[in-house]
Amino acid sequence: MLQLIHCDKPPRLLIARAHYAMAYATVVCSYATNMTAKPPAGTVPAGAASRRQAAAVRCVSTPPELGSPVVERFDLKEYMAEKGRRVNEALELAVPLRYPELIHRSMRHSLLGGGKRVRPLLAIAACELVGGCEAAAMPVACAAEMLHTMSLIHDDLPCMDNDALRRGQPTNHVLFGEETAILAAIALHSFAFEHVAASASRVGVAPERVVRAILELSNSVGSEGLVAGQVINQSINQFQNLRGIIFLLNSQIVDISCEGKEVDMGVLEYIHIHKTARLLEAAAVSGAIVGGGEEAEVERVRRYARSVGLLFQVVDDILDVTKTSEELGKTAGKDLASDKTTYPKLLGLDGAREFAHTLVLQAEGELAAFDAARAAPLYHLARFIAYRHN
Repeated sequence: MLQLIHCDKPPRLLIARAHYAMAYATVVCSYATNMTAKPPAGTVPAGAASRRQAAAVRCVSTPPELGSPVVERFDLKEYMAEKGRRVNEALELAVPLRYPELIHRSMRHSLLGGGKRVRPLLAIAACELVGGCEAAAMPVACAAEMLHTMSLIHDDLPCMDNDALRRGQPTNHVLFGEETAILAAIALHSFAFEHVAASASRVGVAPERVVRAILELSNSVGSEGLVAGQVINQSINQFQNLRGIIFLLNSQIVDISCEGKEVDMGVLEYIHIHKTARLLEAAAVSGAIVGGGEEAEVERVRRYARSVGLLFQVVDDILDVTKTSEELGKTAGKDLASDKTTYPKLLGLDGAREFAHTLVLQAEGELAAFDAARAAPLYHLARFIAYRHN
């Protein structure tokens, strides 16, 4: 269902949203022309007896079956620090400071300005879970972070959430202006798919899996996921003195329309499955895809990540009413101020915490079928998300 929202700013954001479909179509079409090209040396040819062997780069060694004690001894802090460092290095190399300098400084400000790197970590951990290697996951890990950053730049704009603080730093439009911020978001959105298409095959990921990963990521931020936009000229006449229109679909239109209104649990879950969980899910699923996961494995990862994605939002809602802006690195209490329906508002603070615990158990249940050593990062990432403080 399509709806229109008034905005008190010029319709610059429409321009950004209108580029989305073009970006994805261009990358997929260009990549499709290379589908029949000879694979790089060292890759396993398509059609090999095992789909798992033919799919992607595989790890040299296989972790032993060590059982649950390995899960308990796993050092998540060390894992996140090391993987996060390599993700940051990859992002730095992917988006260097080059001409035109202004747009790349804007892109790098938001992309490299901190963050927990949860989406890239999910992509890498899911890839390794099914037997793949970090190198195979890094392109989709970086792409997921680029798409996430794009969404943050747009969320912070004056005609959206109008936020001046992100990750403890001034938001993009505050430093660079709205026009440059929007263009930086467009550039990150487009480059995310280009980066996967150009980089994944170089590390030996089979072409059909690269395309599947691109489709998964693009769907997560499209009309069936995070947000979509386009201009409907015939609808403009329905509004008088309209200075701008934000045309939104799915989660974000519902999210905005819920401010000051009562909604039930089903609607709230729908909002956040699309708005927050979908990109987290896509990061993990695309990692499992390029890692060579079988269909059943990929679907288990999908269910795990959906629970974790919803958990992320539940915890965000809890932190919004229990932490300060200084502790969060972003403006606290905005949901309460705008009378937006949240999990603490709907369930109470204790009820929201209980729901978060239920989601952790659901996520952990999906990991039971995998080798415990390989599953340890995802097991602890779920608990990190549940018990984080910012």
